[in-house]
Amino acid sequence: MRSFKTEGIIIKRRNIGEADRLLTVLTKHHGKIQIKALGVRKIISRRSPHIELLNHSLLTVHKGRVAPILTEAQTLHTHTEIKDDLTKIGFAYHFCELLDGLCAENQEHESVFHLFKKSLVELSSQNNLAEVVHNFEIELLTLLGFFPVTQNQNIDTTSYIEDILERRLKTKSLLSHFS
Repeated sequence: MRSFKTEGIIIKRRNIGEADRLLTVLTKHHGKIQIKALGVRKIISRRSPHIELLNHSLLTVHKGRVAPILTEAQTLHTHTEIKDDLTKIGFAYHFCELLDGLCAENQEHESVFHLFKKSLVELSSQNNLAEVVHNFEIELLTLLGFFPVTQNQNIDTTSYIEDILERRLKTKSLLSHFS
């Protein structure tokens, strides 16, 4: 099958060329994948609003020679409550950075997808954002096998994650302003 439909949440995007964009998408059945979105930076693009960061979308993708190519997109949820609040968007970007750094490409992680989706809903509706972030970090590390279930839940997750990634988190300085 040369094309497929998948449900996914956009976690990263990078402009390439004059009108194209490379998307990193956490999908329900294909894990973290990179999709090339041709022509979406043009003013007349119909797909552009559907592939904004944090959008939960239904994507139709054609398997290209080098990278999958986006052919259609339909928004399921935009997470406007998060995008309207600077603090919440900072925490959501932190989620995206963790997913991009810790999840391997093309490996199905349906439980991680559901965790991310649930955490975005909690982030948009709850007041104790630090608890939502900490719970997301612990659950993500546990689901990916980096954190034993029996280990103490009250550790400094930022340092633990930075040790795994072998680099500093870019969103760490952002989080310190909101915590």
